[in-house]
Amino acid sequence: MQNGPAVRRRKLGAELRTLRTGAGLTSGEAARLVGWHQSKVSRIETGASGVKPADLRLLLDAYAVRDAQLRELLLMLAGSEDGDGDRNRWWHAYRGVLPPTYRDFISLESQAGAMRTLETTVVPGLLQTADYARAVTRAAVKDLDEERLDALVEVRLARQDVLRSNPPLELSAVLDEAVLRREVGGPKVMAHQLERLMEAARLPQVRLQVLPFGAGAHVGLTGPFVIFSFPSTSDLDVVVLDQLTSSLYLERKEDLRAYSEAFQNLQEHALSPHDSLDYIAGIGDGA
Repeated sequence: MQNGPAVRRRKLGAELRTLRTGAGLTSGEAARLVGWHQSKVSRIETGASGVKPADLRLLLDAYAVRDAQLRELLLMLAGSEDGDGDRNRWWHAYRGVLPPTYRDFISLESQAGAMRTLETTVVPGLLQTADYARAVTRAAVKDLDEERLDALVEVRLARQDVLRSNPPLELSAVLDEAVLRREVGGPKVMAHQLERLMEAARLPQVRLQVLPFGAGAHVGLTGPFVIFSFPSTSDLDVVVLDQLTSSLYLERKEDLRAYSEAFQNLQEHALSPHDSLDYIAGIGDGA
């Protein structure tokens, strides 16, 4: 269990070690190719130290890594602000208002190929309307002035571009019924939010399921979580658990396996996507 930056260093190091061995190089040979001492390569591969984007590019060239998507993903893990794609840059304009853990979450979200999420209290950020996002943010972050509140809502809405990018993020979400019943922002705001959920549920890249109260106790009662999966390698997958003041990142294979199995279990107990649409519509009609 690590914070965001430590997870990224460890995952980056492990991937670089895999790429080096795949290229048939020892750590000493790799170091000589790029003009470093062997200890620098070892520290990077163990996650003991980070790597600058320019140095990372040297390693990727030495390992003959030509896959542009993989290179961009690894640059993101290295904390690069000058990657080749727009998806990993836009939030830097908001660095003054975003805490580091939130920036790390957005950077992972922007590069992931798929996202699985269980929500037990609020609508997932990628599916929120502006008014709903404003009400949630105002309740969650105390003493916000209007300018900072506006900026945080802008960030929430800008994050949703990943669902419209090419290729889009594939989103699978299981929502506890409480998410739909909790009146956030008042009846009008909630009615519009339910409409937004139904619109999103019809997108081919979105799979939305409702876990009704009638399903009883379930594995998700311990709290919400997010699983990010990446297009180039499953070794970079990570589970994120949101806490009140920070986020926890789980990277061990056993953790990933446990949460993946838990999510599959939740999907099996939830309503089908089609029945979930009808269920949301029914709640909206009764609002």
